[in-house]
Amino acid sequence: MQLKKLAAALRKNKRFLITTHISMEPDALGSELALYFLLRRLGKEAIIVNDDKVIGEYAFLPGLRYVKRLDSRIKNIRFDCFAILDCSDLSRCGEVANLKANSRLTLNIDHHISNALFGNINWVEPGMSSASEMIYKLYKKMRVPINKDVALLLFSGIATDTGFFRYANTSSDTHKAAAELLGHGVNSSSVYRHVYEDVPFRDAIILAGELSKIKSDCQGRVVWSSIRKATVKRTSGEFDLGDHFLSFMRAIKGVEVAVLFKENFGRDRKEIKVNFRSQGKVDVNSIAKFFGGGGHRTASGATIAGSLDAVKKRVLAKIRGTLLS
Repeated sequence: MQLKKLAAALRKNKRFLITTHISMEPDALGSELALYFLLRRLGKEAIIVNDDKVIGEYAFLPGLRYVKRLDSRIKNIRFDCFAILDCSDLSRCGEVANLKANSRLTLNIDHHISNALFGNINWVEPGMSSASEMIYKLYKKMRVPINKDVALLLFSGIATDTGFFRYANTSSDTHKAAAELLGHGVNSSSVYRHVYEDVPFRDAIILAGELSKIKSDCQGRVVWSSIRKATVKRTSGEFDLGDHFLSFMRAIKGVEVAVLFKENFGRDRKEIKVNFRSQGKVDVNSIAKFFGGGGHRTASGATIAGSLDAVKKRVLAKIRGTLLS
């Protein structure tokens, strides 16, 4: 029903502003760009505005020239629909969330179980692997042809959000969608290489040093580490240090929960970004939700105000309590 309402809104309205969450990855970028191209095919006016920059490892994605950063001129734009993709909560869009007041309709397109249902139309499908799989479904619903660029965007989003089809969110429908997208000439090995293997040498050295600082808790059932802001500043900024860190920690034998704490000094307060990964037994979405965040059962996150040491203490205590309950 919500998909039907969304399709009707896309057909009825003319001017659209599209955005996604901060710290964008291929699913966020791929889904919002694919929606942009769909709207343009329908003869609509559309603009993509994000509150964050695109990091270098995602430069292979087509259409990035259409992705704009928020500025004073954009703040004055009026539009019919505000489309937010891959966002469980409106605040995850950063300052772009304030542009909601410039629209008549808010379109919430997301696959996180923790979604706050903040839109006028909430197309939320926790059973879907990714926002990109949802936009693939939207193309089918609206009978808009998929070209090679759109196929690359959608495949990249689906593949990365499923850990290249390794995670539990991968369904038979996910594989069917990916198979069709590959049929448009998408090179899956090239996507994998761009996202996971093109690590600059200086960043590889930094990552190796940081990995040596991993600590364990609860008899090895929990592993955690932290990344200081000074460390992030030493990197090239061309790849997601945290994503590689979490993938390694999650792969350690016997680990049920991996946690990464990352310093993030906000505009007016000290914040710590906390990312959780689980092998499935522990619902890290419920832990993230306790701290005002959310996501999926096996991958979630939260941004918590406070010092690194204070946030570590609170989060690890919550995880221990969850494991012992």
